[in-house]
Amino acid sequence: MNLNTMRAALLGLSAYRPLLHEPVMVHLRQFLNCIVSRQGECALDAYAEIFSALRQEGHFGLGDFLWDRLRYQESSYARLVERGGSDPALENCARREIENLALLARTDCDKYIQAMKDLLPGEEYAPVLANLPRWYASAPFDFDTVTAFYQQNGAGFFGRYRTFLWEGEGLVPVEDPDCPRPEELLGYEHQRNQVIANTRPMLEGKQVNNVLLFGDSGTGKSATVKSMLYIPGFEALRLIEVQKNCLHGLPQLIRSLAGRKQKFILFIDDLAFDQDDNTYSALKTILEGGLERRPVNVAIYATSNRRHLVRQTFAERAGDEVDTFETISEKTALAERFGLRIPYLTMNKPDYLALVDHLARLAGVSMEKDVLHAQAMTWEIRHAGRSPRTARQFIASLA
Repeated sequence: MNLNTMRAALLGLSAYRPLLHEPVMVHLRQFLNCIVSRQGECALDAYAEIFSALRQEGHFGLGDFLWDRLRYQESSYARLVERGGSDPALENCARREIENLALLARTDCDKYIQAMKDLLPGEEYAPVLANLPRWYASAPFDFDTVTAFYQQNGAGFFGRYRTFLWEGEGLVPVEDPDCPRPEELLGYEHQRNQVIANTRPMLEGKQVNNVLLFGDSGTGKSATVKSMLYIPGFEALRLIEVQKNCLHGLPQLIRSLAGRKQKFILFIDDLAFDQDDNTYSALKTILEGGLERRPVNVAIYATSNRRHLVRQTFAERAGDEVDTFETISEKTALAERFGLRIPYLTMNKPDYLALVDHLARLAGVSMEKDVLHAQAMTWEIRHAGRSPRTARQFIASLA
């Protein structure tokens, strides 16, 4: 592909138009424009910018960069394949553009440098052009491999990341999530198995219950939800953490997830409402009662230290409202809209000590069992009760 043809191909990019806004592609287009308009110094500057932008993103060639963006950047063709739709015009367009991008990736830097030599005569430019850095010329993709990736992984950054934060207006990927693996958890097997059993049908395309995990602090409610990412067969699962103050934007998020190949748990941690907090009304409608149907690939999992989620006072029960019972019922109705409610209670003593023994072995703590157990019980009395969190903190104090 000569440089004029390359420039024309980029001008006509349609299915992958967002690519043109990437810094690497901006500088590449500038380089080609400078070559066509015979501005040698402008071309030299743009060439240096291309190399710098590639290295800043950790890529060694245009092929690496394009393969990364083709997989993980939203595009009309990626969404079409993910939905299993049919659009011959778009498919033909995507095929042609991917073939052109592969030719672009395989273009050797010598071609770019030779084009600049014709525009930069003189001894002062000769050593600069001779010592210009080069990027690899290769294309690790073609139309079939790109299409197969969309079919298996879906489109956009949901194919790259598995955990996200919802901040009310957009999703923020979490590259290094704090999610324990199932083998790291001990105790509460019955509760975890309930959560797994509820989640598995969603991976099969079926509607599942929203889940509320409630009970004592430090018992592993949040860890149970986060560990779902590492269950075998749950590779299509994505976890989106939602802050309580962003609940009003939840319908918008749910709509954007409908029809995606991936399955999504919207995770609300430490959920609780004050008596004057009307946010719970918005969540009630989202859980049940709204006109809009919840997509089968979305479920809401929440944790709370409160069974009924809404704080109540004796003053409310003895207040002067005529329909006091209805007011109390309204306060407790939110928890009832979770189809599955799972209690996490404080561990009994044998289970707590068994967990201490297990964590001590993992941490390499060498101590007589009687002494270890005595210190563990002393620690438990002075701290937050018998829970996995307490056990981990105790072992950390020994280590």
